Amino acid sequence: MEPASSAHKASHKRADAHFVRCGIAEFALERHGDDRPVAHFAAPRQCADMEETDDLANLARIRSSFAKQGLMRTLGATLGDISRGSVEISLSPSPAISQQHGFVHAGAISAVADTAAGYAALSTMAPGRGVLTTEFKINLLAPAVGDRFIARGKVLKAGKTLTLAQAEVFAEKDGALRLIAFLTATLMAIEGRDGITD
Repeated sequence: MEPASSAHKASHKRADAHFVRCGIAEFALERHGDDRPVAHFAAPRQCADMEETDDLANLARIRSSFAKQGLMRTLGATLGDISRGSVEISLSPSPAISQQHGFVHAGAISAVADTAAGYAALSTMAPGRGVLTTEFKINLLAPAVGDRFIARGKVLKAGKTLTLAQAEVFAEKDGALRLIAFLTATLMAIEGRDGITD
């Protein structure tokens, strides 16, 4: 029989896997016997009553929501890697989204950066909630020239109502990545409003 202190620690460790506090840094991953990842999360003042959420369901939720975006479809943007608090969106250059000098238009770069930040935020919210951008600021660091553009959204701080996120946009050329834009955004969780969900 193990000492009481060891048993307590083991019990506490098992409990932590199921009752972690809400927040990106406190997210914990476990695996089922069949190796499917399972996320256990909660958020400060927001997720105390949330049930355990299968991470695969969250990925499907993000992909389903993204598929409804007419602008992303028009731009030709596609979803890349998704994890809780992090989303990647790719964009290929084309004459349809260029500006007068042949660079990809800053509006297109801003749109994919905002969307990556928004979906990173949504990935931390309870099912049934929607997300809307309340403000963003973007710094355009270099002309958008490349074979492909990758926007990587990441949550910096998740809150009950407002979430702070950022997105870095990279131009990929000949396999090398160059940072061309940096966005910070504040996103709002919306619940119980007609037409706004996931």
